[in-house]
Amino acid sequence: MTPTLNGMILAAGAGFTFALLNLNLRVLASELPPFQVQFLRYGAGLVVMIPWIIQAGLAAYVPRAMGGQLWRGVAHTAALFFWFSALPHIPFATLTAIGFTGPIFIMLGAVLFLKERMFWQRWAAALLGFLGVLVVVAPSFTGTGGHHALLMLASAPLFAASFLIAKALTRHDTPQVIVAWQSLTVAVFTLPVAVWLWEWPSLMQWGIVLLCGALGSLGHWMLTMAYRIADISAAQPVKFLDLIWAACLGYLAFSEIPTTTTLAGAAVIFLSTSWIARVEARRGRSTPA
Repeated sequence: MTPTLNGMILAAGAGFTFALLNLNLRVLASELPPFQVQFLRYGAGLVVMIPWIIQAGLAAYVPRAMGGQLWRGVAHTAALFFWFSALPHIPFATLTAIGFTGPIFIMLGAVLFLKERMFWQRWAAALLGFLGVLVVVAPSFTGTGGHHALLMLASAPLFAASFLIAKALTRHDTPQVIVAWQSLTVAVFTLPVAVWLWEWPSLMQWGIVLLCGALGSLGHWMLTMAYRIADISAAQPVKFLDLIWAACLGYLAFSEIPTTTTLAGAAVIFLSTSWIARVEARRGRSTPA
């Protein structure tokens, strides 16, 4: 397989991992202060990486681009404050769908700041996927929970900035270093609010926290690896598959039956993702190594 197709597969795997992560985070955020959950998730993400850090040695995890790591931590923390504010109040599939405005911001940023080439098929797939998202999201702005949808929407450009910085950091640091420093910086930046709102988790909740840490680190590693081997803009349309994962898990865990608009939007998203995957595979085969 071509590097682009490998990157798209890794991005799809990361999306499924994040869907499982968000499922557990929503459970925790309904029982503990959401901002405390934010701190615990990234603190646990660093804890589960300790065996690999010890094996490689602390020197191997000293970043070459410290400034970039810190700026990414700031952007990601700001995005998470909006995201966790909306998390307990929005249906699982809808919450995931609103986050899919991110690929549009990422593609724009990739062209403006990373100087990536944008083929018309990538734009078409992203816009078609975004149209599917609008079909899903539109009913959310007609009800009383519209402000929570706006909070979720506000997190999208900030997450996009974080992932663009991560793509730039892959030129200097390994995915393991980038993921470790993301967990460290977000945990440090969210610690003051977590201490202020602190409620002691139960033993079961601690277990979910550790699971969230493992899922989060694995998902970010796969996503960072995808950005390292392929254009960040090429991997974005595949992320629209996350809506399908979220709809299935929301039904299984919370008995949230996807609405007709959710299913229609998911169908549009699936078609756009399948099409761009085939286009990228053909382009990779026709491009000399």
